[in-house]
Amino acid sequence: MAEKLLEIKNLKQYFNEGKPNMVKAVDDISFDIYRGETLGLVGESGCGKSTTGRTIIRLYDATDGQVLFDGKDVHGKKSKSELKQFNRKMQMIFQDPYASLNPRMKVADIIAEGIDIHGLAKSKKERMEKVYELLETVGLNREHANRYPHEFSGGQRQRLGIARALAVEPDFIIADEPISALDVSIQAQVVNLLQKLQKEKGLTYLFIAHDLSMVKYISDRIGVMYFGKLVELAPSDVLYEKPLHPYTKSLLSAIPLPDPDYERNRVRKTYNSSMHQYTEADDVQMREISPGHFVYCSEKEMKTYQEAYK
Repeated sequence: MAEKLLEIKNLKQYFNEGKPNMVKAVDDISFDIYRGETLGLVGESGCGKSTTGRTIIRLYDATDGQVLFDGKDVHGKKSKSELKQFNRKMQMIFQDPYASLNPRMKVADIIAEGIDIHGLAKSKKERMEKVYELLETVGLNREHANRYPHEFSGGQRQRLGIARALAVEPDFIIADEPISALDVSIQAQVVNLLQKLQKEKGLTYLFIAHDLSMVKYISDRIGVMYFGKLVELAPSDVLYEKPLHPYTKSLLSAIPLPDPDYERNRVRKTYNSSMHQYTEADDVQMREISPGHFVYCSEKEMKTYQEAYK
């Protein structure tokens, strides 16, 4: 049995709590991430997937629930040294490679920021050697160390973001839509790089995206979010071959294929929350339909999904 690295228990992230305009960005979700795997988290814009990642890494304080990293509560009270250690073990790659790099800093200083904070280099020479090694690890050259972010393309800037995340030797990386701002050809290069680094360094990823075809390529398991709720969670191949929740089916039906005949006759499935009008008596929760395949549903729906599985 694989070791749990991250446990999310009944996580809630509400904005403007208690006010008429309260937003339940993340609404009582639970899942685990196992050491060495990639969990993909998908859904439309505004569904809460990025907020989930930011709450996990403490960019937002959780409204309720628990985030356990290596068995320790992320949102519990921590000393400065404990926070520092946590920040080293968990890193984030941001969506926008243009906004996430300080334009006034040279590449060497951007990458070495974490090295300096955590005292991972004993001398300036060792610091620069680490920077050069990281640049080469992500497919750039040591000559790039003295340049500024504006001198790089979008794909190169995202590689710099990856190098910065790797600098502190983390165990877990949250990749928040790291390829959505890039050209399609560059997207594949960045995803291949992330997979290569995972094998070499034993990394664990939470890969947040809305491109289902790319998520299938990189993920071991996939969670689907809709309006703050996790509605389906399954191994990658199973989710694509046997989607059960109507929202998952609608997402999959929207994936284009390079086949004119298929595209001409493709029927897109639509979904909205009015298709599910639950009451308290329905006892809606994540239920295991088959081993490892969970769906947010009532007990009555569960029986229907189990029949569909046969």
